[in-house]
Amino acid sequence: MSLELVAASLAESTRAKEIFAAESAGQILALAGLIVATFRSGGKLLIFGNGGSAADAQHVAAEFVNRFLLNRPPLPAIALTTDTSVITAVGNDFSYDLIFVKQVQALGRPGDIALGISTSGTSPNVVKALAAAKEIGLKTAALTGGLSIPAHGVAQHSDLLLNVPSASTPRIQEAHLWIEHLLCELVEKELFGS
Repeated sequence: MSLELVAASLAESTRAKEIFAAESAGQILALAGLIVATFRSGGKLLIFGNGGSAADAQHVAAEFVNRFLLNRPPLPAIALTTDTSVITAVGNDFSYDLIFVKQVQALGRPGDIALGISTSGTSPNVVKALAAAKEIGLKTAALTGGLSIPAHGVAQHSDLLLNVPSASTPRIQEAHLWIEHLLCELVEKELFGS
């Protein structure tokens, strides 16, 4: 263990966020604006991903439903990663690739947003759920990462793509959490003031 490792990790994490912000600040604002418009019109936000991205989906949903910085009315956000009965039934009876698709089909309506989170941008169940969301008229967005964006992944089904340009999975995931918190803050302040 060394202080150099601590400093290097911090520098890498900071740099990933700085590069993303410089290249994609407009995308963050666009997604925040889309979420605001969706909530104002009575729509909801469906969020999903695997592993750490599943934890992020639950974290973001909790921030919107409960509160972020302001005490205010709850906002309609649902993490599609929490119902183990649905997830295991779909995975067992059909395919793990469909665990989010079936929930999007059951819960999503035109006017809602589907937000997929995939560090690689190629998670089959996230890609398929975004495709299903577009088919039924939802707006779609994705948080992803990598130095290049695979054409066959979430990008092809996303109205808004927020890609963290890093080759490091931990740095991408750290940036995703920062982006998610920023989205919560922007949406909350727009809807309820500072």
